[in-house]
Amino acid sequence: METQDKAVALKRMKWFAFALLIAAGALFALAKSQHDAGAWAWVSSFAEAAMVGALADWFAVVALFRHPLGVPIPHTAILPANKARVADNLAVFVRDRFLGTDALVARVNAFDPATRLSAWLAEPANARLLGNRAVTAVGQLLSFIDDERVKTMLYDAIRRRAEGFDLAGAAGGVLSTLTADRRHQLLLDEGLKQMAAWLDKPEVQEMFAARIVAVAGEEYPKLIGMLGFVGLNAEDLGAKFAAGLVRGANQWLHDISENPEHERRQAFDAAVERFVERLKSDPTFKTHIDEHKRQWLERPELRAYVNGLWDEFTAWLDADLKRTDSSLHAKVVEMAAGFAQALGNDPALRDSINEHMRDALKALAPELREGIAKHIAATVKQWDDATLVRDVELNIGRDLQFIRVNGTLVGGMVGLLIHAVTVLTL
Repeated sequence: METQDKAVALKRMKWFAFALLIAAGALFALAKSQHDAGAWAWVSSFAEAAMVGALADWFAVVALFRHPLGVPIPHTAILPANKARVADNLAVFVRDRFLGTDALVARVNAFDPATRLSAWLAEPANARLLGNRAVTAVGQLLSFIDDERVKTMLYDAIRRRAEGFDLAGAAGGVLSTLTADRRHQLLLDEGLKQMAAWLDKPEVQEMFAARIVAVAGEEYPKLIGMLGFVGLNAEDLGAKFAAGLVRGANQWLHDISENPEHERRQAFDAAVERFVERLKSDPTFKTHIDEHKRQWLERPELRAYVNGLWDEFTAWLDADLKRTDSSLHAKVVEMAAGFAQALGNDPALRDSINEHMRDALKALAPELREGIAKHIAATVKQWDDATLVRDVELNIGRDLQFIRVNGTLVGGMVGLLIHAVTVLTL
């Protein structure tokens, strides 16, 4: 509709300029019919000069776009003949005048994007709008995601990270930290206490007694049979033997617990140190652990676990997006409101955001300027001549018609001036 309006306005101005030319011609003809007598000489001079001015400016305006009357006069149809040069010059003009780095940075400073963003997000309707857009975007993203490819990508990523992970070295480092300052002895003490408490339980002693009798009956049936002949009960003997074992074991555990320098403690220290050192420095041990790690990574259970995680996540996300009280939507709205409040209350944060935007713009500006300039030049060069002439004429042609109007009127005034000089000097 805008293009049509411009075409109508251009056509009207062309007819108006042409009408002035016809009027000047009519005045000239009328003056000549009166043989330039008296005041008609002045009219004749005005009309003649007006026609000359009108025709000259018509030629100049038309020559910008096409050959006047279709005659290929040199240096006419200037715009289509110089399309490539015009395209390059236009691109350079836009690049240098509108896309200079300093000008763009100045616009960012004047715009103050951080403050405007804070004010925009502070509006509840805008925060909800952002939440709606986020939910819609996530929903559309889910519909385009290839689940199998994502699962494979996740599984491969886990494998790559795990394969490059030094499990033995990491475990050795963790154990070194855990055993520093003899911390592992605290674990040993706790274990000894738990073991002693367990052995003190009657049901444990009864279990030991029953097990001793059962094993003895299976391994030494004749010996158990002989006990009956000498008046001894196998179960009582087992209970007494179990009680003796418990007392001996408890005494041994207490000895270890109460003596920091007990040989069993020292043996435990040595075993832990050897194990930690092997984890850190033994290539064979490290290779053995890595081999078990690779075997674990190849197990189908890991792939099934990763697939299950992704399926559960997408199922939850899909269900959440379909709810009217979507937690994702609520979280986005909450984050937007919180961010707006933080921006509003923290000038340093606003300055930091604006500064980062300026820095990013400075880094991108050269490439952006050249890219836009090349795009403008290439686009103009791709236009056919008719399209170029039509678009330019529609946008500036109406104003150019005023050149014809002014040429007619100014030419007429110049004609009057020349006629006056002639009359006064002759």
